Amino acid sequence: MGAASDSPAPARTRGGATRWAVLARSPLVGPLVALLVAVVVFAVITDTFLRPTNLSLILQQSVVIGILAVAQTIVILTAGIDLSIGAVAVLGTIVLAKVGGEHGPLVAIVAAAAVLAVVGLVNGALVAWVHLPPFIVTLGVFTAMYAATQLYAGSQVYPVAKGPLTWLGTKLSFGGLTITTGVLAMLLLYLLAWYVLSHTAAGRHLYAVGGAPEAARLTGIRSGRVLVITYLVAGVVAVVAAWAALGRIPNADPNAYQNANLETITAVVIGGTSLFGGRGSVLGTLVGTLIVAVLRNGLTQAGVDNLYQNIATGALVIAAVALDQVSRRRVQT
Repeated sequence: MGAASDSPAPARTRGGATRWAVLARSPLVGPLVALLVAVVVFAVITDTFLRPTNLSLILQQSVVIGILAVAQTIVILTAGIDLSIGAVAVLGTIVLAKVGGEHGPLVAIVAAAAVLAVVGLVNGALVAWVHLPPFIVTLGVFTAMYAATQLYAGSQVYPVAKGPLTWLGTKLSFGGLTITTGVLAMLLLYLLAWYVLSHTAAGRHLYAVGGAPEAARLTGIRSGRVLVITYLVAGVVAVVAAWAALGRIPNADPNAYQNANLETITAVVIGGTSLFGGRGSVLGTLVGTLIVAVLRNGLTQAGVDNLYQNIATGALVIAAVALDQVSRRRVQT
């Protein structure tokens, strides 16, 4: 009886060890640990970091980049990149403001969605069917969109009246924490993207196209169509970011968010998504977005100059890519 009763314990130990080993290898663990360490460090070196008002500010500041990072994630998972996503979102803010002022918010949202979807469709078509490198395509579209936005806006800033177009800036209080409807929209978008990528055939196809394109072709996946849809969806997501931007600041400025392209890539890479495609998750991107927001906010609270903040962020990106390279080599060997 004694021997029989003792035998299950090692099995549970081995099972627990196995589960911990699997958890430790998860690409989400590293970003979560980094986020926790950053929070602890800034909580120790500053007196204001953990105040509810500051935590609320961090969440609100992460909304626009966080939403755009969803679009950047699905593009990078296909082994692509979208350098135009920030400029496309800024164009969306101008369309929302100008059309909204003339024809109302509903028409403005539909018009912005149509325009940005067309831009995404052009990106996808050039990458998938003309077989141009995503870097070159989206860099060219970035330049064109920046110029087109300036021309369409007449280099002017358009104020937006309080109403449906600023609705994503509505504040909600939960105890001592105040967030906006934009934060909730961002979280819902991440939840939706996670479900699609993890639990649908479309998500599996997207990972396959990015991680094993030849195998995807041999299994009958239409890679071109997957790429076109991916860039199209990225354009539509940019509409949500543009809407959230007007909720943050009710002015459509053609010069806004000039670094959004790089900031979204930073969030995606720090969140553990491979720049080589086929590996990563939007949940990691959400954590990466929060890491960047916490880092900038904490360094600001500590009185660190913005230039040094950029150096720290750049070093973090390089470290994340280096770790990704090492991880890929281990998998290949």
